[in-house]
Amino acid sequence: MFEGFTEWDIEVSPGITLHGRSGGSGPALVLLHGHPRTHATWHRVAPVLAAQGRTIVCPDLRGYGRSSKPEPDAEHRVYADRAMAGDVVELMAALGHREFAVVGHDRGAYVAYRTALDHPDRVSALAVCDGVPILEALERADARFAAKWWHWFFYGSSPHAERVITADPLAWYRPDVVSMGGANYKDMVEAVTDPLTVRAMLEDYRAGLTVDRANDEADREAGRRIQAPVLVMWSWRDDMGELYVDPAAIWEPWCEQPVRQAVVQSGHHMAEEAPDQVAEFLADFLI
Repeated sequence: MFEGFTEWDIEVSPGITLHGRSGGSGPALVLLHGHPRTHATWHRVAPVLAAQGRTIVCPDLRGYGRSSKPEPDAEHRVYADRAMAGDVVELMAALGHREFAVVGHDRGAYVAYRTALDHPDRVSALAVCDGVPILEALERADARFAAKWWHWFFYGSSPHAERVITADPLAWYRPDVVSMGGANYKDMVEAVTDPLTVRAMLEDYRAGLTVDRANDEADREAGRRIQAPVLVMWSWRDDMGELYVDPAAIWEPWCEQPVRQAVVQSGHHMAEEAPDQVAEFLADFLI
């Protein structure tokens, strides 16, 4: 897995160390995973992009995988997308990259667009996979959304979520070693069977329903827009099309430049299920 890449643990701020891998040379590209995955979800995509002449950086987000899992705070700011975006910027600086493109899937998509909004001078291009801005999702959260995405509210609001998940994490998440690949599966299993990882992942969702939403509201009211080129990718066999019809159209008011879109012929975990197509769409976008 990640042949030719370097594995590292890098301190990005006092008490916060990110684990991950990087490889290749050329313009920098950060790949951010979603819930409940780790950076290893990109193991079939990252080497392809590196071979095309890019430096690929794949970190575990704060709280996920083998990255630091700080104590939560009452306002959920410790696990807010803004804090995680700051981690990404500091990580890239530590690796010697002032400017970089960023790709995020699922929860990583929220960190990716927050990085682009908060640090426009650092982000050269943004790709979001299977996601719309958190504020837009919550404002459209009707009964159909709640039935399909009930986990958002269970993770973000229920006092029982941590106890239920930690009782049997593998029964809860049901990882599939065949589709994921052995090393990727092992990395995820090690993560989700750590109660501190589960606590951190739930804090990510709690931040999403509170401080992350508030930050989106403030940005929209202030008229802040993403300055970098944007690609919206979504999975054909997931429910993004059913819920939003045209996810790219939802992103347009948030973006200064015209939004491109690509539909991946896969289920939700596109980097694992359709890595060649994901790599192709990203390479075409980043030319």
